[in-house]
Amino acid sequence: MADVAARAGVSGQTVSRVVNASPRVDAATRSRVETAMAELGYRPHRAARALRTGRTQTIGLVAATLASVGNSRMLQAVADAAAARGYAVVVVRLGKSGRIDDAFDRLLDQGVDGAIVLNEATERVRGRVAPVGLRLVVVDSPGDDRFAVVQTAHADSARSAVAHLLALGHQTVRHLAGPVGSFAAHERERGWRGALADAGAHAPEVLRGDWTAASGHRIGAVLAADPGVTAVFAANDQMALGLLRALADAGRRVPEDVSVVGFDDVADAAEYRPPLTTVRQDFDALGRHAVAALVGAIEGDPRRAEVVPAQLVVRASTAPPPAP
Repeated sequence: MADVAARAGVSGQTVSRVVNASPRVDAATRSRVETAMAELGYRPHRAARALRTGRTQTIGLVAATLASVGNSRMLQAVADAAAARGYAVVVVRLGKSGRIDDAFDRLLDQGVDGAIVLNEATERVRGRVAPVGLRLVVVDSPGDDRFAVVQTAHADSARSAVAHLLALGHQTVRHLAGPVGSFAAHERERGWRGALADAGAHAPEVLRGDWTAASGHRIGAVLAADPGVTAVFAANDQMALGLLRALADAGRRVPEDVSVVGFDDVADAAEYRPPLTTVRQDFDALGRHAVAALVGAIEGDPRRAEVVPAQLVVRASTAPPPAP
């Protein structure tokens, strides 16, 4: 570090601030220090820094699965946001036991400074007490005084999606919901019910999938067989994809016979046939807020709650209902 300071013409304290991503360094000085670090091949020694500061600059991420689109995109967003702040990420997937305590123990064994718990795994945190010293941020969970919560505005954006279908003239909207126990699924269903109530429309029976396209196809076959179905709000784009296939298999055209709206705006949603109307989640913003909240808690500046808005993206899968 002394060699870097001498090469850059700054103090050792300035080098330390650059290494620790402190905002108290102007851009020109930071660039000069980073150039000197690159020229000298300098790399911070994490173990030595941990002994000095009591922090490892490592955060944990707990997920029930990494197979779902939402979780994989959140992992990418968290990893990017953490790297920008000089933190590494350790990922722990809930095992067959599904015990959140086991995941916390594994993270503590690796000396993480805190952890982010994602989506379906958050159900395991509710009512549990986190180990002493493990700071937590939970993504998509009801508010809780024990940890910071970051969530998408699921209910409000689902409400706008269903309101879009009703404004096109559909008398009601069927809902292909996510699994029981999922906060996101619950909130999206709540938004669906709210939009129907606002319009004085009947709320039909909810059909529930498991986020996969296969479940969307299976349940879609039931919806496709009902000639009274003219609009469906699917709780995620993967299930909407399966639904589109089921409707095509049954000879039901989208959007001429049935309009379909999804949720997430996955990378391929605009390439579905037809291009899918959906709600765009800002996964990058979720990751930034989650990491910022966790780093704040680690550094003594806790934040309690952040809600990230989501936006309806209208494409070709929605239209007025067919004429009677």
